[in-house]
Parts: sequence; C-alpha cells; structure tokens
Amino acid sequence: MHMVKKEKIILTDVDGVVLDWEEGFSVWMEHHGHELVEGYQFMYSIGDRYGMSRNNGHKLVKVFNESAAIGFLPPLRDAQYFVKKLSEQYGYKFIAVTSLSLDPYARELRTRNLNKLFGDAFIDVICLDTGADKDEVLLELAQTYQGNPWIEDKPENVQAGINAGFNGILVEHGHNMHEPKGYVVKNWEEIYLYVINQGLKEPITG
Repeated sequence: MHMVKKEKIILTDVDGVVLDWEEGFSVWMEHHGHELVEGYQFMYSIGDRYGMSRNNGHKLVKVFNESAAIGFLPPLRDAQYFVKKLSEQYGYKFIAVTSLSLDPYARELRTRNLNKLFGDAFIDVICLDTGADKDEVLLELAQTYQGNPWIEDKPENVQAGINAGFNGILVEHGHNMHEPKGYVVKNWEEIYLYVINQGLKEPITG
C-alpha cells in the first residue's frame, strides 16, 4: 500500500457505490418471501422498504451480508469500466470502507468480489460492523489521506468524510436526494471526470 502515492488514493464505500447491493438483496429477499412496499425507492431503511420494523430489517441485512450471496454482487451502473480505467490507465488505487460485517468470511467474499470485478484496483478493504457509522475510521484515515476523494451513497457518511477533511462525493440514488451532501454525481463517469480533472481545488465543505 505504501508504494502508491497519497494523491493517487481514492477512498470509497462499496454498497450502492461500486457494487449493486440492492439488486442482490432484493433477489434474496424475494426468494425468502419478502416484498417491497410502494415508494421503496425513496427509503433508505431496509425495514421501511419491506414494511417491517427497522430492527428486523437490520437483522435480515446482517444475515444476507454474511451469506454466500454477498460474494457475487454485480457492479453498480458504470463502476466496473471507470474504476478499472482509473486504476489501469491513471494509476489510481482504491481503499474500501464498508459497513458490511465483522465476519472474516464476509470480508473474504467481499474482497474476492471486488478483485474479480475490478482487478487490482482495491489495495485495502476495511470492514466495519453491519450498518456501523464511519466517523472514527474516516478520522483515522484522514491522518494520511486528508484532501482525497471520499465516495458514498449515504449523506451522513459523506458529511462525516467532509468533517474529517476529505472531498466528499455523493452517488445519487432515490433514497438520498432529500439531503444531498458534497459533490453529487449520477455515475462513475462523472467521478472519473472529477478525478482526472483534479476535481475542485478547494475542499468541498457542504
């Protein structure tokens, strides 16, 4: 990891940013007899999306995240093409910060999933507990990578990155447009253009 220059590091969330977690989870939930409620696209809470308590929704997310299915998620939108382009043509490398699970089996499956889709783009995969806040780990990472891009789909986590000194980038979804934070993008082509054009010269603050 120390072989890569600091300015060539991009920090990113995984689910809803580089991998299409929602697609895999919805298929799994349907298989287990759960149906999405009307207007689910605009809800972040899994419990709300499936008309159950948030606690039960969290439990099902944890079961899914620690199942074999977590190792076979598809890439989100155009992520595969542009992440590999940034890595292979421009020398950028990625550090994933994901609130997947503390289970080592889940971490291994996630790492293999990322490596299969994105080659050697990811040099580290930091796994936190399922649904965990990222404030502390971002503050730790900022000691080395402050000022670098931090890509997320959860507005609160984008803001946590901005607070830590990163350039926060929010990947647009139906569920997060009520509270946009940082630099909002629709896809990885926009992230790619932001990165190769060196983005904004000053840190994004809101």
